[in-house]
Amino acid sequence: MKMRLALLLAAVFVLSPLDGVAGEKQLTDVKVLAGSWRGWVTGEQGQERATMIISADGSYKASTPRGLTSEGQFYLQDGKLRYRSSRTTGTASLSEDKGKTTLTVLPEDSTYGRADYERVK
Repeated sequence: MKMRLALLLAAVFVLSPLDGVAGEKQLTDVKVLAGSWRGWVTGEQGQERATMIISADGSYKASTPRGLTSEGQFYLQDGKLRYRSSRTTGTASLSEDKGKTTLTVLPEDSTYGRADYERVK
């Protein structure tokens, strides 16, 4: 009896969706990115704070407290979120977890590290 209950609970856990678990969002329009973002970027000097403002057309401007700036454009290509900037090109993903929306930017050039931004409410 205990074994059947354990198996039943395990099956329910495996088959049921988990609320509050981070999940990548599929985008159909870059307009959903519009707004202010704050996070961390990894560069040649290590990690540092950054802010980014994204317009409804996907264009953006990011900056760090040290005065480093980057301008670019987010766009959709074959259903994937990509970006092109004054420094790099690469992929991006949008995810939600417990009410927080996170934008992760991954450059193709390994000289530059990833950036993780959280939407500012």
